[in-house]
Amino acid sequence: MEIVEVGPRDGLQNEALVLPATHKVELIRRAIAAGVRRVEATSFVHPGRVPQMADAEAVMAAVPRPPDVRYIGLVLNRRGFERAAAAGVDEVNMVVVATDEFNQRNQGADTSETLAVWAEIADLARSAGIRPSVTIAAAFGCPFTGEVQTAQVVEVARAAAASSPTELALADTIGVAVPPQVRERLRAVADVAPEVPLRLHLHNTRNTGYANAWAALDAGVAALDASLGGIGGCPFAPAATGNIATEDLCWMLERGGVATGVDPQAAAEAGTWIADLLGKQSPALLGRAGGFPT
Repeated sequence: MEIVEVGPRDGLQNEALVLPATHKVELIRRAIAAGVRRVEATSFVHPGRVPQMADAEAVMAAVPRPPDVRYIGLVLNRRGFERAAAAGVDEVNMVVVATDEFNQRNQGADTSETLAVWAEIADLARSAGIRPSVTIAAAFGCPFTGEVQTAQVVEVARAAAASSPTELALADTIGVAVPPQVRERLRAVADVAPEVPLRLHLHNTRNTGYANAWAALDAGVAALDASLGGIGGCPFAPAATGNIATEDLCWMLERGGVATGVDPQAAAEAGTWIADLLGKQSPALLGRAGGFPT
């Protein structure tokens, strides 16, 4: 299972304390030292909307560049893509929200308009030699309109897949999914985008994130997002708490016989370090409980 470390972006974007670029780069360095090889390093969004990501270029200028590590930059529009490309990302991830109301609040456009922007960005990225991936946010529930039906997600996925993404992710942005929904929704999307690798982005808001991760494994997902220390959230989604923790996820997978390439103990130390910097207790548990057997 490929682990995508999203702490430097999704983990930090909702924190009241804005860390300097040097600390963000150190978090990335610790993630790589723990074995992570794919990192969502930052987002290229308007600094007035997400001030925590205002230093995106400075972060990308300072990240270590091992040949086997890939960096993702999240973008929402063409201007964001142009900044990401100039900063030297290996991959751009575009977000399309499954519901119009959340998409409007997040990106100032409805879902169909954002799908058109995604098609443009996918073409630009391929021309620039950058991998284009897309995430369907609020794929299991919306904080404003409530339940999101599978058919709605499938139609967004079908439209997104028409632009040939290198990967398509479903995001449980507010942490409302349960394992049967995860299996059913992923298989439905796979039916309309059979050539596109799938990824799952989970939040542990209601303590179902790790069960959902295992359900995704059963459904054939190629990659899972996680955040060191379990930090994270969305500034535009009320009550959206942290991502599943990288250390807890990797401990579960490794103990279950699924290789991740990530050392859970090293990840736990990094998770504790970032939580201490933020002045909070990490939601992750491995750093407190320790591994087993000891």
